[in-house]
Amino acid sequence: MASANLRIRTDLMRHISDYIGMADLTQQQAAKLFGVPQPRISEIVQGKNELFTVDKLVNLLERVGQKVEINCIQNENKP
Repeated sequence: MASANLRIRTDLMRHISDYIGMADLTQQQAAKLFGVPQPRISEIVQGKNELFTVDKLVNLLERVGQKVEINCIQNENKP
């Protein structure tokens, strides 16, 4: 389970970083937009996923109008 959580956090952080890049925002501008201190944006951009929960990352994406969906896929090896 820990690996799935890590993968989800990594994907969400990548989406946040991509959003910042596509909007051509500075970290300071992104911090204001996301409602967090600039060092938190820096931690996201640097990929420090151990510092964030899935909930926190989802909330950040929702603040900027992004829709987050999580898909569950049945493991064929387990019932």
